[in-house]
Amino acid sequence: MDHFRWLNPSHPQTLQSAVMLAYFNSLFALLSAGFLGVVSGLGSPIIFLAALGQAAGGVGVANEKKWGYLLSVGACGVLCLARLIVVMRSGIDLSLIGLMFSGALLALLLHEQSRAYQKIWFR
Repeated sequence: MDHFRWLNPSHPQTLQSAVMLAYFNSLFALLSAGFLGVVSGLGSPIIFLAALGQAAGGVGVANEKKWGYLLSVGACGVLCLARLIVVMRSGIDLSLIGLMFSGALLALLLHEQSRAYQKIWFR
């Protein structure tokens, strides 16, 4: 690796926003890992690992690594699923807000501009 980055200003706006949102989203998933795991039925360790995976994926995306992009998409999908289950089961407002952030992150990662950039430039 040439040098380590937390954010990469040369990325398109969709990927820059996705990296910042991945850090933000993983922090709040870590803070609520026990609650999300118990209520969704997926288990706290799975939610905890998905939150850590999302943060690691954000670092990987910032450093233009293909594994980071795939890890970030996968971890975000797990967190979206967990939050969707929590909202459907109990309708808790904070989980609904978290679901919106996870959905926005997934949309940013899967946006055409983000996918095209990572196909060309990520190693």
